[in-house]
Amino acid sequence: DKETIDIELQLKDLETVEKRLEKANRAAKTGNKEAQTEKALLDRIKEALLQAKSARTVVAQNADEEALLQDFQLITTKPVLYVCNVDEASAVSGNKYVDQVRELVKNEKAEVIVLSVGAEADITELESYEERQVFLEDMGLTEPGSAVLIRAAYKLLNLQTYFTAGVKEVRAWTINVGDTAPQAAGVIHSDFEKGFIRAEVIAYDDYVLYGTEAKVKEAGKLRVEGKEYIVKDGDIMHFRFNV
Repeated sequence: DKETIDIELQLKDLETVEKRLEKANRAAKTGNKEAQTEKALLDRIKEALLQAKSARTVVAQNADEEALLQDFQLITTKPVLYVCNVDEASAVSGNKYVDQVRELVKNEKAEVIVLSVGAEADITELESYEERQVFLEDMGLTEPGSAVLIRAAYKLLNLQTYFTAGVKEVRAWTINVGDTAPQAAGVIHSDFEKGFIRAEVIAYDDYVLYGTEAKVKEAGKLRVEGKEYIVKDGDIMHFRFNV
């Protein structure tokens, strides 16, 4: 269960922290300020681990500590998503067991989502979009739990999606939040990034509003963006490049 897994991971991190503390202690005694900063942070992490708390509960107090936390690469600093599988009746708001999980992880900076695997299986057997929507409405839901799970996982991993659309197919591409247009193009092919000239961009909401690329253009909502453009989640993009 959760407690057993947490303890095993915390013990592994404790071993790592104690090894780093030995080195940091020696360097700190010589007056090394960086080592003193590292030692102070390691002491706080060690204290948390000894109290059966994951390292992610230790909050960095400045940019230096934030960088150190990244450098330590402790297992229990990794982001966590808890997925609670419930019966169909509890799919909207959860139940007492979900409440217990939320209480357990409230200090972990972790997200908890609720879904019913049974209901998800039933939804996949429905042939039409309309049937699926009726099924969801009857349950009091607006979207399948799988969609909630995917979105939560992307958020956790700092990922987002943009789209390319051609005559024959529409493709979704996964990139990091904050990626520029050339970086996004590079996901398709490295030549796209190397020879990037510009990107023609349609915002997702504009495409939904107007319905077609032609109508988006008529409304003046198609934008031309350069190398510094930060891609937004859901952007529909067409790249111009030359290698």
